Amino acid sequence: MRIRTTTIGAWPKPAEVPIPDWFQQESTTAANPTEAMDACERYLDDDLSELLDRVTQEVVKEQVNAGIDIPTDGEIRRENYIHSHCRHIEGINFERLTKKVMRSGAWEAFVPTITHPVRPGKSFLVREWQVAQAVTHCPVKITLPGPMTIMDSVADEFYGSERKLARALAETLNFEISRLAKAGCRWIQVDEPVFVRYLESALSFGIENLERCFNGINREVTRCTHICCGYPDKVNSTNYVKAPPSAYSLLAPALDGAAIDAVSIEDAHRPNDLSLLELFENTIVILGVIGIARTRIESIEEIESRLQDAMGHIEKDRLIAAPDCGLGLLSQETVLAKLSHLRLAVERIG
Repeated sequence: MRIRTTTIGAWPKPAEVPIPDWFQQESTTAANPTEAMDACERYLDDDLSELLDRVTQEVVKEQVNAGIDIPTDGEIRRENYIHSHCRHIEGINFERLTKKVMRSGAWEAFVPTITHPVRPGKSFLVREWQVAQAVTHCPVKITLPGPMTIMDSVADEFYGSERKLARALAETLNFEISRLAKAGCRWIQVDEPVFVRYLESALSFGIENLERCFNGINREVTRCTHICCGYPDKVNSTNYVKAPPSAYSLLAPALDGAAIDAVSIEDAHRPNDLSLLELFENTIVILGVIGIARTRIESIEEIESRLQDAMGHIEKDRLIAAPDCGLGLLSQETVLAKLSHLRLAVERIG
């Protein structure tokens, strides 16, 4: 069996989709990352849902045709992967925006504010998954923001305790994850990039609540988490703050012992010492071998060589090749070229 392939989340939005990603908006000192969806809800009619269904299915087919074994829905409906989900959580107030510094000082924005207990709202991801899954036999992966990542992307005026808020968010996310699993979704990914920003909190209560997100989920579901080290808001930018390179090795033993099945990490933009993979004795590793914040297209030989090196540290059946993170920063042409090389690289390895 050849090395499997997957994407991580976002796909470039076609011009006809009127929901831009947050990084496509004009930058301000303290931007409002929810503005894109606010504008859509104000100005668009009921035809938007039909359009988004169609584009989502086209995006899934594009991934499958490019050789992706485990595609995502492309997050076409999301202005960003965090706040779009928060709109479906009761207790998070989008009318009350609070200025906040996030990601260890890497980003500042006006964010929604928690003013009441967080509770699950009406189910929404089941339908989104069903739309995406309808056009392929490949398992479509659905992504959600994790408790710590949500916490770092909203302001809290209710709980006053990170531990209490993290647990409440995990229990809330578990409702939607349970709905997905019962509907038949077999790959569910909880994104926790802030684990590498706040290592102490991640080890103290973050991984515990990541497990709580998947509480009661049947073993037919691959329970996955994605942890990248941070990306700029512009393509080919180099002057931005990433998490320390030691973060993965400090998290790996605890993640490997947790009740999750797969961990997605970046390696293309900032290569790891691949002995890191040996710390994952039981867990599937989704290894980023394609950069998502640069337009340079990795050669087939470059990708093949990196995967061959990785197989010196982890079994082939526990290695999945992927981009470092979501692909929304890049053009569709660039993305398809990169994925074409990814497909050819894994085919060469056989």
